[in-house]
Amino acid sequence: MRIATWNVNSITARLPRLLAWLESTGTDVLCIQETKCAAEQFPAEQLRELGYESAVNATGRWNGVALVSRAGLSDVVTGLPDGPEYDGAQEPRAISATCGPVRVWSVYVPNGREVEHAHYAYKLRWFEALRNAVAADAADARPFAVLGDFNVAPTDEDVWDPALFEGATHVTPAERAALAALRREGLSDVMPRPLKYDRPYTFWDYRELRFPKNKGMRIDLVYGNAPFVAAVEDSYVDREERKGKGASDHAPVVVDLAL
Repeated sequence: MRIATWNVNSITARLPRLLAWLESTGTDVLCIQETKCAAEQFPAEQLRELGYESAVNATGRWNGVALVSRAGLSDVVTGLPDGPEYDGAQEPRAISATCGPVRVWSVYVPNGREVEHAHYAYKLRWFEALRNAVAADAADARPFAVLGDFNVAPTDEDVWDPALFEGATHVTPAERAALAALRREGLSDVMPRPLKYDRPYTFWDYRELRFPKNKGMRIDLVYGNAPFVAAVEDSYVDREERKGKGASDHAPVVVDLAL
């Protein structure tokens, strides 16, 4: 079974690449972030033609998450139970479902913007709500994983130049502590292998030729419980999909399971 996560940075802009990628890779379940479309604009019909069911949590603007699966799609939960609000509403940043033998969450963790910004405090509250939401599934005997854009680099090795990020979001002790708290629920970081260079970065800013210079970050993560991790046969960052015209600034992270 092949499961992947990908921040597509607008599913409308990336649709031809997304459909071609699904067809060429044989991915069974894809967790999508940053759809940037309303739910009724999501390309469910085009995906159905490839054999995929869709579950979407999106309202337009710059957020939105989805799950697409050709392995079944049931028991869908939209949003975080008791999740925090920002500007008076819970943003569309989480969705979960059972896809065949596995239970998965697709998450798009808030960016945080700046350490002193209200969005940063919101980010930390959001992590706490996520931890509470996944605790039962993480402890279950069924393979389970939380996949998505976590907007946190777990360690300094996951940033191309840690000195440049000093005092900024994505690398602060509080954000990394939130990741550690999530792992303490029984989840492990499924480390992908890079297809090039020595670090499996997943995000490269569009500016300053950062992708060809490999000035990236590993912020797209797969956190699995013990049954999920035990089934992992391979995991990698599909860096090739970050290349070329019209690419997202994130690359897919792919996990192959013996399920």
